[in-house]
Amino acid sequence: MSDRQRANREPVRPMLPEQDEPTVGRLVADASRDISALVQAEVALAKSELVVSAKAGGVGAALFAVAGFLGLLVLIFVSIAFAYFLSMTGLHPAWCFLIVAGVYVLLAVVLVLVGVRLIKKIRAPQKTIDTAKKIPGALKGQHAAPRR
Repeated sequence: MSDRQRANREPVRPMLPEQDEPTVGRLVADASRDISALVQAEVALAKSELVVSAKAGGVGAALFAVAGFLGLLVLIFVSIAFAYFLSMTGLHPAWCFLIVAGVYVLLAVVLVLVGVRLIKKIRAPQKTIDTAKKIPGALKGQHAAPRR
């Protein structure tokens, strides 16, 4: 028998998906499940990284606080030492401590004046405000006139 005769004898079957070939619904469900698993894995990874970073940040902040406290203690002791050095000139220790306190008051006044001057320089971000005001019009399709 020739191939042609065999082809004529066998009934024609419609092309149905076999058990091994996934359907579109199964593919979509698998893709959805895989994407969900991927997102969950990424969130878990981010959480674990943030925990490590938060611990390191907390330890770093604590060390800065301890260093600041120690710096404050050093400032106090140096101030006392400076007052006693002044008393070696023959001044009464009470006056020496008042002189040291006066130096700190003058330093504080200078820092306040510099701070006020810097704060007065703060201005609103005018360019950003102007650009932000143009956004609604741009979203509606209106075009602003070109700048020169």
